[in-house]
Amino acid sequence: MELEFGNRDIITLNIVTCSTTKGKIVLAVVVCWAGLVAGDTPANCLYEDIRGTWVFLEEERSGDSTSPCDTLGEVVHTNTFTLDYPNTVKDELGHEGTWTLIWNQGFEVNINERSYFAFSYYEGDFVASTSYCDRTFTGWSRDTTVRNWSCFTANKTTSVPPRTVSKLTVPKERLDQPYRDDHEMIARVNAKQSSWKAKAYPEHEKYTLRETLNRFGGAGSILPNPPSPAPATPEQKARVSYLPENFDWRDVEGVNYVSPVRDQGGCGSCYAFASAAHLEARLRVATKNARQDVFSTQDVVSCSLLAQGCAGGFSFLIAGRYAQDQGMVAETCNAYTGQDDPCNTDSTCGRTYTSAYEYLGGYYGACNEELMLQALIEKGPMAIAYQVYSDFYNYDGGIYHHTGEKNEFNPFEMVNHAVLLVGYGVDETTGEKYWIVKNSWGDSWGEDGYFRIRRGTNECSIESMGVEAKVIP
Repeated sequence: MELEFGNRDIITLNIVTCSTTKGKIVLAVVVCWAGLVAGDTPANCLYEDIRGTWVFLEEERSGDSTSPCDTLGEVVHTNTFTLDYPNTVKDELGHEGTWTLIWNQGFEVNINERSYFAFSYYEGDFVASTSYCDRTFTGWSRDTTVRNWSCFTANKTTSVPPRTVSKLTVPKERLDQPYRDDHEMIARVNAKQSSWKAKAYPEHEKYTLRETLNRFGGAGSILPNPPSPAPATPEQKARVSYLPENFDWRDVEGVNYVSPVRDQGGCGSCYAFASAAHLEARLRVATKNARQDVFSTQDVVSCSLLAQGCAGGFSFLIAGRYAQDQGMVAETCNAYTGQDDPCNTDSTCGRTYTSAYEYLGGYYGACNEELMLQALIEKGPMAIAYQVYSDFYNYDGGIYHHTGEKNEFNPFEMVNHAVLLVGYGVDETTGEKYWIVKNSWGDSWGEDGYFRIRRGTNECSIESMGVEAKVIP
């Protein structure tokens, strides 16, 4: 079945399997994008949808990391896992482990020395989709030594009503039109507040609306129910009370531990850039700058089975699971093209791995300002995500907060965007607290490619989605 999408692209819904431009196979009723389009997946499964008892059907544990898990082989292992609040899981024998929701797209379970991940099941596309949150697509399982791989599917023992939703609110016929700055909106932003300045970026008008939406994070990154920070405990507040008032990993006693700003172009690859920047910075911190790697974002876009290429992805899965399972290669091994090119990374290239990863606080929904402050100081820069509104694209400098102003020419809803947290501070004049964040829109945007955003108020959900990974030097 084919659905028309815009003036150029065709969405193909294959009932059996679907070949993608990345040379990979994705299981049943998934979307094949015939062009550069926006999104992660159209799934929208919430915490209470996933919480509960599941039956996992798993094949023989004799595979390796190259398995696409496009189909499920003969079922050898059947396990019943009960996922409970806040992140505990038990099997039918009483063994315990942990689990976490991954945005609204799927979930990961870690129990009995094995790790399981699968995307939640859906049918449709970003124009209209239906999520079936009581089942999954075929996912991946392996043990904690990153061996003995297998494929699995999971079904919840209690039904969840299907959820029909449309994440793409821009009329599809407009997506191939050029992006245009809204000069009247820019004037309104600057007139109504003095915390930050907006300006027009003529270079942004080389992108279409589709590519601009990709730069924001993509249609699939729109989250109807943005998370809130977990309340800080007295212990967490006490620990951060001893931290310095200002801190920046670009200048720690004159030393910079952050890699250069890059530009993702019109590809929805912010998740790959944030993940690479996270591991680059953590590696510089761990080795006292002896290693200053720049990792290949194209390898992630073209080769990762855990993301959707230029259609989006998640730092948790890339900086964490992909880097642990497959490893990151140098930029010179697969230079960035910003396209959904086939995977052609040189197999002889060395790889850098992570040994552990998690959402800050241990699971999705446990993050807060205090945990971010402590982890930033003690471990290094970290990948975070936040909601991008149209006024943010015109940010020129200062401490950003959403003004409520919208670009009337480009009526995007708020979209999730992945970036790198590098520091924090307090404005000397106003006393306003802020975060310092590295973006992936080039160094001519914002404050030399960085921005500051209001801290302590969960501005645009920025204090609710921190990710960190332990890189192996």
